[in-house]
Amino acid sequence: MATVNPPAIVILGPGALETARRVQHCYDGARVHALQGRVEGDVAFAELGAHLRALYASGTPIVALCAAGIVIRCVAPLLANKGAEPPVLALAEDGSAVVPLLGGLSGVNVMARAIGDALGIAPAITTSGELRFGTCLLNPPAGYALASLDQGKRFVSDLLAGEPTRVEGGAPWLDDVDLPRDAAARHAIRVSPHAWDGTREQLVIHPRSIVAAVGETRGQLAAKVNTALAAQGYAALALAALLAPASAMSDPAWARAADELGVPLRFVRGTDTAPNALLEACGLPTRFEADGVAFAVADAPIDPQMLGQARGKVSVLGLGPGRTDLLAPAARAALDDATDIVGYATYVDMAGPLRANQRRHATDNREELQRARHAFELAGEGRRVVVVSSGDPGVFAMAAAVLEALEASEDARWHAVELEIIPGISAGLATAALAGAPLGHDFCMLSLSDNLKPWAVIEKRLAHAAQADLVMAFYNPISRARPWQLDRALDIVRRYRTPQTRVVLGRDVGRPAQSLRHTTLGALRAEDVDMRTMVIVGSSTTRGFARSDGGEWVYTPRWYREDALPTNASLA
Repeated sequence: MATVNPPAIVILGPGALETARRVQHCYDGARVHALQGRVEGDVAFAELGAHLRALYASGTPIVALCAAGIVIRCVAPLLANKGAEPPVLALAEDGSAVVPLLGGLSGVNVMARAIGDALGIAPAITTSGELRFGTCLLNPPAGYALASLDQGKRFVSDLLAGEPTRVEGGAPWLDDVDLPRDAAARHAIRVSPHAWDGTREQLVIHPRSIVAAVGETRGQLAAKVNTALAAQGYAALALAALLAPASAMSDPAWARAADELGVPLRFVRGTDTAPNALLEACGLPTRFEADGVAFAVADAPIDPQMLGQARGKVSVLGLGPGRTDLLAPAARAALDDATDIVGYATYVDMAGPLRANQRRHATDNREELQRARHAFELAGEGRRVVVVSSGDPGVFAMAAAVLEALEASEDARWHAVELEIIPGISAGLATAALAGAPLGHDFCMLSLSDNLKPWAVIEKRLAHAAQADLVMAFYNPISRARPWQLDRALDIVRRYRTPQTRVVLGRDVGRPAQSLRHTTLGALRAEDVDMRTMVIVGSSTTRGFARSDGGEWVYTPRWYREDALPTNASLA
């Protein structure tokens, strides 16, 4: 059982967790959203109302394990368009009741029945049409579109008042529905790609069975398509896809047209870019042509996934420090949309939960360029690929490797791929926030790993940064292969900083075993640090003061003393 998008299962306390997990098993890719500080789930949130409104606004189905009134009050400010709202359900914490609240036209009652079956309860469905006919006539299955919601409401009201109906066209999902049928009825459910003529006694449902193909963009493409369809008596809602030649993959004009038409854009490879040739390559005969656009019309809905290929996409993102609530919403959306997840095995695991149909491509941590090339190969086939790293992808992570691989490639398919880089919270920023604001003034981030750069370069940069009195955040500070380098780095910094200089050590920040330690440059030793530790060395102005809980806040003021810059050493 599944919805178009997996639902967010929202809980407020530990008493709801067991029921939430049972519901989660019903939907591939569903996550449990838990109130931070109360209960551990897959996604943490801080305030229920804001979180529910954000989920609702994004179109995410919601199963909230709390009182129905609470859910209604939370999302009430957003209620505007009944035809566009996602399913919203209230579920008792103990699984004893499930109430569909919103989303009657997007499958909420189907979800309520599915959850009821899983929990062994009867859903509290109150929709008259659903109770009478056992289905929502105004919510046709995928591949079909309702011509008019307002007319649909009037039509269902007529049936509930006793009017019989007949079915014209193929509607297999209605075969077992208990409709008041009469072959001679004035009312008719008409399944057709032709436009509704306004007849009150018709419920018109359009199969998405028309494909438009265009070889080149000239003028207002979307308007041309709609004009041509109208001239032939076809409905715009019957359009299933827009075809274009693969050579045009990077041209945004086709994407804009597809967005305006509300259909998927598919690309066809080959040398002949004539519109009818594009249709023929997909096994579709041309029904008619108009103004440089060719159209195919089938007898049943057409699956766009079977036509050509989509434009591939590579999204490079950072998972942040590890806490789910610190993952950027844009990154979560890209993960949810992806067909393939590429990355170091540890980070692929951190990206979950993933759907069963999402492919995982986990590799060794030292295979950055190979990983990037693999991502472009997958995207070149039309797949939506996410490349994951920890922290921010642009800070000692995968974004640079992806761009390096793309620059070195002459494969036109790679360069036609859509590429986006989604920022994340780096380890340095996460550690700084936990400590206070040690990066509150000018700072630099340095990797002490000499795997990809000479140690001499690291020493020179350390010296310059130390003499410039920059706060320094050390990534990759130490490892078994180079246990001596941190001590050497500290020796350089100590030439320019006093022993009292503030130092912050953050280990596994953002993960369950996180720890934070405050020390000084004089007291810091290499044995205090491992590869999972972020080292922040303050400037001459970095300071600290007591917290009310007995800890300490460390920060670097926004001002700077003119006499603070060290001058006691040469950088020659």
